[in-house]
Amino acid sequence: MDWTELIGFVGGLLTTMGMVPQVWRLFKLKSAHEISLTFSLFFTIGIAFWLVYGILNGLMSVIIWNGVALALGCGIFYAKMKWGPVGHKVTRLDNSRISIECGENDAK
Repeated sequence: MDWTELIGFVGGLLTTMGMVPQVWRLFKLKSAHEISLTFSLFFTIGIAFWLVYGILNGLMSVIIWNGVALALGCGIFYAKMKWGPVGHKVTRLDNSRISIECGENDAK
């Protein structure tokens, strides 16, 4: 392993592990209202593209850390969909539709 790949591994380790406390907090508190749905969706899709890029170019540091980051990103997205809307009740009606019921304060 050359030094440039080592830099990639260390950078990937630090940025990916920086997400762990946030994901841990989401699942511990069962609250994701402070996380933007747009962020969680774009972040997860972006990480998936980085993973594909790493695979296509054979970059192990990109493959490994973006694989881990993708799992964490999916966890963030899952938490946002499950616990995200404050004052809303989200119900899955079928495979393609979601119902959102607003509380009294949201209807104004």
